[in-house]
Amino acid sequence: MINIYDTANQMATDLDQVEQVKHLKDVFAKLKADEGAYEIFDKVQNLQYELQQKQMSGQEITQENIDEMKSYTDKFNDFPIINELMESEKKVNDLINELNQIITKPIADIYSTK
Repeated sequence: MINIYDTANQMATDLDQVEQVKHLKDVFAKLKADEGAYEIFDKVQNLQYELQQKQMSGQEITQENIDEMKSYTDKFNDFPIINELMESEKKVNDLINELNQIITKPIADIYSTK
């Protein structure tokens, strides 16, 4: 009998070795080394989390919340490393989406046969 968790753990190990993930690690290390860029990045991450929590609890996201987020994200252009990180994240996300399509193909096939 196949242990799918062993396969998943192997995939996680393999994923750690692909170029897209290695590049993301490198770029994130550079971001953390840039104090100003990391401060802005961290602030946006925290605000994003707060807004998600607000939304999930049914609270309204105010224009003030949106303006605060925009004031920080507008500063991203001041730090090219943040844009590089976002590009690298997109490449990793694209890879994960491709893998997800492969992994879920047996389920998709169930619903596609008539």
